[in-house]
Amino acid sequence: MLNSNEFSGAAVSEGAGYQTKGDLPTSFDVEAFEVPVGRDEEWRFVSLRKLRGLHNGSFAEDLKVVPQNIDVKHPAGVTVETVDGENERLRAAGAPSDRVAAQAWTSMPEATLITIEPDTRSDEPIHVTIAGAGEGNVSFGATTFDVGHRAEVTLVVKYEGSGTHADNLGFIIGDGAHVTVVVDADWNNDTVHLSNQAMLMGRDAVLRHNSAIFGGEVVRMFPRVRYTAPGGDAELLGVYFADAGQYFENRMLVDHSVPNCRSNVLYKGALQGDKKNEARTCWVGDVLIRSSAPGTDTYETNNNLILTDGARADAIPNLEIETGEIAGAGHAATVGRFDDLELFYLMSRGIPADEARRLIIRGFFNEVIHRIPIESLSEELERRVVDELEKINA
Repeated sequence: MLNSNEFSGAAVSEGAGYQTKGDLPTSFDVEAFEVPVGRDEEWRFVSLRKLRGLHNGSFAEDLKVVPQNIDVKHPAGVTVETVDGENERLRAAGAPSDRVAAQAWTSMPEATLITIEPDTRSDEPIHVTIAGAGEGNVSFGATTFDVGHRAEVTLVVKYEGSGTHADNLGFIIGDGAHVTVVVDADWNNDTVHLSNQAMLMGRDAVLRHNSAIFGGEVVRMFPRVRYTAPGGDAELLGVYFADAGQYFENRMLVDHSVPNCRSNVLYKGALQGDKKNEARTCWVGDVLIRSSAPGTDTYETNNNLILTDGARADAIPNLEIETGEIAGAGHAATVGRFDDLELFYLMSRGIPADEARRLIIRGFFNEVIHRIPIESLSEELERRVVDELEKINA
């Protein structure tokens, strides 16, 4: 099964030829996309020259293509297979929606299909670790999770190491399944990574998708949620912390095309740069409520803290509504420094200014971090926030 809007034939320009973000052209073939340029809406924030040729194919001149280095640890009731890009079940979550994701699909030597049997219930997470291929190499891959109906599982995808990497993650969530996903980009700071993530929701399926970006030179994640039947419930949560010289982009799409589904998006980020090396982040949240989706209930929020000079955050929520018969819809986004009144209050209680700042920033992130059901990972993300804060006065 392929996306209904998959196209073929002559290459088309990204950002053109469709009426809504939900109609974004998709294909498994890189040649179906024109090479992006800086004025294209989907690419206008990221510096294309920093993508090491992933966007235009010039990576082949300097980098050796290798399979993604993937390790999967899993409980009973889970099957792991190595397949090629033509595998229909691997493709079922949907086709790539931009040229880099299609490049990854076209160029990958092999892919991974992880099947969770129906009615599987496990307290032990499925751990997937993807390591960078190192300097001089570029790795491409695809990993699809096919979750059977009424299964209840936690999926942890961790990226680590160094290199240049582009991949596609697919999540097929069966009817009545409850799935928690954690995508942890814990790269070394010399890594470039672009990830396309397609999520297909069954009837009454529940998805809790958590994203964390703390490492990497350029990291761009694009999760997309589609519903196939009523009752789907998707929550997308994210945290990110950018230092000098880092660029993180979270660009998402929630496509409500069937009745009585829910979505909630909450991302929080902080930035600290300097005059020589700017820290930059971009968050683009697209939610589409089609005329065929009465009863939709959705809200999206993005909050950003600017901690130093030399930092810039772009926050762009987009809400397209084609029917007025909905339960609720809204969005909010903020970019700014933390509240001086909170700082004054803590200092008036005898807390030194530096410690007060740390407490405020940790509290800012905890609303998202504490929703991660894996205690060890939640504590690890808290530790990373503390480590980042130590750099401010270093």
